[in-house]
Amino acid sequence: MANIIEFSGPALVSADEERHGLWSVDGILTFERPGATPDRILDGWVLPGLVDAHCHIGLGLGGAVDEQATLAQAQADLDAGTLLIRDCGSPADTRWVQQRTDLPRLIRSGRHIARSRRYLRGLGHEIEPRELVETVRKEARDGDGWVKLVGDWIDRGVGDLAVSFPAKTVKEAISAAHDEGARVTAHCFGEDTIDDMLDANIDCIEHATGLLPRHLPRLVEQSVPIVPTLVNIATFPDIAAQAAPKFPEYADHMMRLWERRRERVLEAFEAGVSVYAGTDAGSVIKHGRIADEVMELHDAGLPPAAVLHAAAWGAREWLGVEGISEGASADVVLCSDDPRRHPGTIAALKHVVLRGNVVR
Repeated sequence: MANIIEFSGPALVSADEERHGLWSVDGILTFERPGATPDRILDGWVLPGLVDAHCHIGLGLGGAVDEQATLAQAQADLDAGTLLIRDCGSPADTRWVQQRTDLPRLIRSGRHIARSRRYLRGLGHEIEPRELVETVRKEARDGDGWVKLVGDWIDRGVGDLAVSFPAKTVKEAISAAHDEGARVTAHCFGEDTIDDMLDANIDCIEHATGLLPRHLPRLVEQSVPIVPTLVNIATFPDIAAQAAPKFPEYADHMMRLWERRRERVLEAFEAGVSVYAGTDAGSVIKHGRIADEVMELHDAGLPPAAVLHAAAWGAREWLGVEGISEGASADVVLCSDDPRRHPGTIAALKHVVLRGNVVR
């Protein structure tokens, strides 16, 4: 006997289109009324399951965490309505999460690739430039179509942010990833790092705190999106305060990046750069904070429809996962109000449905 859910409220197919009359039949969405009586009727504004486009499943402060902690992370995201995660680097083997039908869908990026002694200990592969191309090839084969580079970090010898790898080597590595059928994204705090990544045909920029006007037309022309992770950028003042006694130039730089964080995101959006929502949950950021990131983007000046595009319709299309359409998996969340008018409503979801199962 089929498991049927009727969604009695408007279904937001896109920012501009709502439909009435949506059902889940055995975990599959349909706009055609089933012949049988529904088992449940759920009321509310129906939105595609939320997307955290920069998240770290299986990662803790010191590196990989055990399966119990990983499970708790995934469940926290699920409860917040995050039904699709692009993991943006983890030292843990999280393939088992993908086998669990009661956990969010997971797109793995493999492990961070960083410069030796130039990143948080225990998180990534720490390598020298001569090893970059082959390491990228390996991660491209091991992941789900994404590779994560650490584009810059503090160089203690310089006393400030500095690029991790030579520009020529980065270009060769990204070309190698593309040869393997993978896309590459990069952690970029500083300004010059973004230039190198665009020159190398990067596919996405994480954080993007160093965005300058010269970068914007290139991001648009090359169709390179940004994932600002504003809930993580909020930690910059604490980072600067801790670093100031030994590295005052670095501390000052981080504060300047923090001060212009919202302005830069709005400038990118207004220039036509694609912006997607990601929390950077995993080390210092708790899981389940996608609603906070959406509101941060809204506070930066993005209109409600745009922030929902960043966390739902647009993010799903970018990652190649269907939203609300005929025959798609029934991965949806229900809001008490129209989230296109009141995006904050996603912080108190009425229902979460994953693969046709009512989570809450």
